[in-house]
Amino acid sequence: MAGDPIDPARTPVIVGVGQINDRTPDPFAALDPIALMAEALSCADADGGGGWLAALDSLAVVDQISFRALNPVVDALAAQLGIAPAHRFQTAMPMGDSPIRLLNEAANWIGSGEARVAAVVGAEALRTAARRAAAVAGGAEGDHNAMRVRHRGRAPDYRQRYGLTAPVDVYPLYENATRAAWGQSLAEAQAETGEMWAAMSRVAADNPHAWLRSERTADDIIRPSADNRPIAFPYTKLMVANISVNQGAGFIVTSLAEARARGVPESQLVYVGHGASAHESDDVLARENYEASPGMRVSLEGALRANDLRIDDIDLVELYSCFPCVPKMARRIIGWPHDRPVSVVGGLTFGGGPIGNYMSHAVAAMVMRLRAGDGRNGLLFGNGGFATHNHSIVLSRAALPAARFPHDFDQQTRADATRGPAPVVDESYAGPGTIESYTVLYARTGAVSRGVIVARNPAGERFLAAVPAEDMGTIDILRDGSVDPVGTPGVATRSGDGLLAWRRTLS
Repeated sequence: MAGDPIDPARTPVIVGVGQINDRTPDPFAALDPIALMAEALSCADADGGGGWLAALDSLAVVDQISFRALNPVVDALAAQLGIAPAHRFQTAMPMGDSPIRLLNEAANWIGSGEARVAAVVGAEALRTAARRAAAVAGGAEGDHNAMRVRHRGRAPDYRQRYGLTAPVDVYPLYENATRAAWGQSLAEAQAETGEMWAAMSRVAADNPHAWLRSERTADDIIRPSADNRPIAFPYTKLMVANISVNQGAGFIVTSLAEARARGVPESQLVYVGHGASAHESDDVLARENYEASPGMRVSLEGALRANDLRIDDIDLVELYSCFPCVPKMARRIIGWPHDRPVSVVGGLTFGGGPIGNYMSHAVAAMVMRLRAGDGRNGLLFGNGGFATHNHSIVLSRAALPAARFPHDFDQQTRADATRGPAPVVDESYAGPGTIESYTVLYARTGAVSRGVIVARNPAGERFLAAVPAEDMGTIDILRDGSVDPVGTPGVATRSGDGLLAWRRTLS
């Protein structure tokens, strides 16, 4: 029962956190992901007073993509650390929610008594990988979008044929659909992004572990420039995750009883509360709409409810910020004030975006902020995939009376009950339709590559269409803000490349 005294042997606490940024100029001398992970956990061990790594029962690793030939890395990491934990695990993919999922699982391992000490860690060295590849190729740079490169060599599916391949191609569908649903003009939505991201840059400037520590203004962020090129409308470079980093982070979880037995002072301890998770369909075209995420709502609200907390009880948050639509949706769900930062790290643009491991940095930063007395309770929300996977958890300076372990953090049934049916996708359709959402994709030069339309036909079925780069009249309508393209009619006709080409019609 919530009112019962806590059981110290079943109460998970974080005792150590560690982070590392490797800026070694020589890419062949820089650390690879295994070395980064080992260094991060060594820092976490030292932060917790030492001796924890030798006692690990569980070692959980976030998958890495920068040095794929090293995978799986968990056994090599254990060997490098000179440890042999009985439970070793590596996630199948590097999803942004992975560290929170692994923290939820570690808390359950501790709460069930199956482990005394557990560690979670991850790292990426994409900056080093790119520089090594460039050096081997004689200075030629490859594709900087690591997530897009992963799909090469596979036959493109329906959405990929239209250019919706990497997360940066897909998240704008949520940005443009939510803006329309919330009744915002393009200028209002961009201003919200600019203010939110400027606030994160200020957080990063005060965070010694952030990758970029220069404050930026809202205008810097939303105005395209030579240093802030457009990526996918309406996003610029300073609005998206910065994956060109070499970063590692990890943390150590144990029971309150074990921490006390080892003499860890109370000032060092941060208590792990309950979490909640839910996901959307892996198929981004099989979503009910792009205006909301039931999985996100259930995850965030579920974490608060499971800990018997309201948003007024939360002092600090980390709302995943790979792209602006995610923290925009999240803060509306929980009612987080617009004048308060949505990150304790600095966000994935300024704090750094090490693919699936950013939230390990968020856990570390939240622990440090709570220890410093900046608040009592912190809420962490991680998002992975294509706005697909959602994991939330609460950390606290004191034991949360409602938190008992182990607990079931899977809230999928609740999310599914709130979700409406997804429309049928008709890949063969051609004809009239109405725009549901859209984006404009850009080359690295800043030139338009194409527009991408997600539309509904008169029967309510979903289909895709492209706007060729040479159709600048339609491209400009999509991006100039004079009208909101969402809800406007058009006609899709088959073009020479087999794709549907979209032409706007007057309503």
